[in-house]
Amino acid sequence: MKSIKIFSILFLTLLFFNFTSKQDTKPTLYMVGDSTVKNGKGDGTGGLWGWGDYIGQFLDTTKIHVENHALGGTSSRTFQDKGLWTAVLNKLKKGDYVLIQFGHNDDGPVNDTIRARGTIKGIGNQTQEIDNLLTKKHEIVHSYGWYIQKVVQEAKAKGAIPIICSPIPRNDWKDGKVPRSDKSYGLWAKQIAEKEKVTFINLNEKMALEMEKLGEEKITGTYFYKKDHTHTSAKGAVLSASVIINELKASKNPLKNYILADPKIVLPAKKKVFLIGDSTMASNDGNPDAVGWGVPFPQYCDTTRIEVINKARGGRSTRTFVYEGLWDEVKNQLQPGNFILIQFGHNDAGAVDKEKLRGSLKGNGDETQEVIRPDGSKEIVHTFGWYMVKFIREAKEKGAIPIVLSQTPRNEWPNEKVERRTDTYGNWSKIAADKEGAYYIDLNEIVALKYEALGKEKVKAFFPKDHTHTGLEGATLNALTVAESIKKIKECGLKDYIEIAK
Repeated sequence: MKSIKIFSILFLTLLFFNFTSKQDTKPTLYMVGDSTVKNGKGDGTGGLWGWGDYIGQFLDTTKIHVENHALGGTSSRTFQDKGLWTAVLNKLKKGDYVLIQFGHNDDGPVNDTIRARGTIKGIGNQTQEIDNLLTKKHEIVHSYGWYIQKVVQEAKAKGAIPIICSPIPRNDWKDGKVPRSDKSYGLWAKQIAEKEKVTFINLNEKMALEMEKLGEEKITGTYFYKKDHTHTSAKGAVLSASVIINELKASKNPLKNYILADPKIVLPAKKKVFLIGDSTMASNDGNPDAVGWGVPFPQYCDTTRIEVINKARGGRSTRTFVYEGLWDEVKNQLQPGNFILIQFGHNDAGAVDKEKLRGSLKGNGDETQEVIRPDGSKEIVHTFGWYMVKFIREAKEKGAIPIVLSQTPRNEWPNEKVERRTDTYGNWSKIAADKEGAYYIDLNEIVALKYEALGKEKVKAFFPKDHTHTGLEGATLNALTVAESIKKIKECGLKDYIEIAK
């Protein structure tokens, strides 16, 4: 009996080590590079993604591990000086792969007090001896090609398979074309690949061709980050990764054996910002004489990361937005982390119990009024503030983040000043926001000040229809004002998605 137990233990031990051994034979794809391969922590902070964050979705990760060791701001030189390459090298085993892409940061100064990351241009053996002003260390700086070749040779010595990529193109355009790096880093990367007889992927050229097919207007802000010409959005990172995958498929490199036949690429879910209000916010069926500010508002948002959903409806008050089920429709769509901009007031001053039946009771109290509707049904009407609190409270219950705005000012100039609503609906909006701990923007006052600075004649052109509804120019001014105001709310996460051209 004892011998059977010993045999069983030995058998299980051998089985475990055999399983572990098989697990250890699974190759790993390592990526080394700069922020265009991995930006920050690789979590899309600020809307920036590197192609290394998505290439794993094209591969069968049941058969190959994927590790992205790229670091933003590094050059071929500093990636090694910081010990980042050594960390990868120590993990490499026979049959692993190393995707290498540098160049964007190698063009910087060789020695300065800011980054000191530049390399000598070319692939030669020339050196420059420096006392590094940044690290305070004595250093011998080599050429770009020397550093790339060092990575390749050391990877090969460990039995790994290096693959060199030229750097992705920048989002610079000239006469409808994207400039190439085929006379600098792209060329030098290719020369080292040829010298070392390893696979070369001309990512710079191939991606530039894809960008030109799509066109500058579509690329900027959708595939490349609006704020600079170097960093890609999630879509841009996927485009880069797909170019690499297609080039691998056409190569003889064994990494292509791990490419999925039908990859399912999952992009990060966009945040959503809902707009609820009246015609001064709504699209109004495309009426050019009544353009709500919600129409141009998306142009001030990073729409690669956030979706603007304009649910404002012309002619509605807080009361009718609730009564007609419009609020329930929006509320049911709200998810934790969504934002919702709330602006009412223009139609709440209407009659409570006649005509359009859209007026709400004045103030923020709990008083009510029973109204008999034309069909004989009864409706309990509440105060403007009560409805605003309802929107705020129920949005927060869904995990959404409400931002309350006072209504846009009308084109009315008593005593040569734009009429304010600070004592009524603007004030009641603020009271509701303060009561529920919501953000508040006094849009009425801020826009009124802008109108007064522009003057009555200029502002008149903003209102082609009447004194309430703006055309596109006026709506754009209001949308910009909303964006600027959100940007100033330090604690509000929506500010990180606002983009205002300088």
